[in-house]
Amino acid sequence: MSAATSTGLVGAIRIDLKRLHETWMELIYPRQLNAEQTVLGKWRPDTTGSLLAYRLWAALGVPLIAILYPIVLFGYILRFQTRRMDSAATRIGVAGVVVLSVVVWGALSLVAQFGTEMSTTGVIAVVAAGVVATVSAALALVTSRVGGRLTTVLISYPLAVTAIFLPPVVAGLYSEAVANQVFPQSESLAIWLLDNVLTIGDLNEYLRDNYQLQGPAYAAMWFGIAVPVGWVLGTIVTLADYVRPKD
Repeated sequence: MSAATSTGLVGAIRIDLKRLHETWMELIYPRQLNAEQTVLGKWRPDTTGSLLAYRLWAALGVPLIAILYPIVLFGYILRFQTRRMDSAATRIGVAGVVVLSVVVWGALSLVAQFGTEMSTTGVIAVVAAGVVATVSAALALVTSRVGGRLTTVLISYPLAVTAIFLPPVVAGLYSEAVANQVFPQSESLAIWLLDNVLTIGDLNEYLRDNYQLQGPAYAAMWFGIAVPVGWVLGTIVTLADYVRPKD
């Protein structure tokens, strides 16, 4: 039974905040996390100076936890959704994921070929997008089963995000109609990233001087975005698992 159902919503939040604050305290002080039920109990300072430092460190952790806890709550939602997808993927296996993706994208390819006025290049665009989505989803599932949490965060989550981000871009490389929708938005995002995010060490100037955003560079850009986004999502889920373990 989860913390939320066994203690109520308010009680579960209280447990979460307590665990986060004790973790913060344990960065400097010993025996802070889950120490009440141990033989030695929680460590407490025994001098006035150390008590002031202890309380100051505790106070410094409050605003940090206030910022961090909404991220933890989002992690719970994200973890619930990823569990559902992982459970479904586990039931059908890697081969099932591949077959399902091939069926879905194959159906889209047939619709594109026979049910619309789409050109041959448009059909190729749908097929290429399906290949990217299928390979990314299969690799995400395989890597999530090997190597534990670290492999899942570093590899599986970026591949899963790639399966979402990259297919429209790959389709745009073959279809002008798709490109007209995808590429202008990609250019706007690229400009924003260069002007606001990639300014450290003049990285934005280096990219502008040495690369042009055209053709396969769009795919490289979105893969480059999918990787850190996957890492962030994986880290958030890991944080949720730490604060409120699955068991």
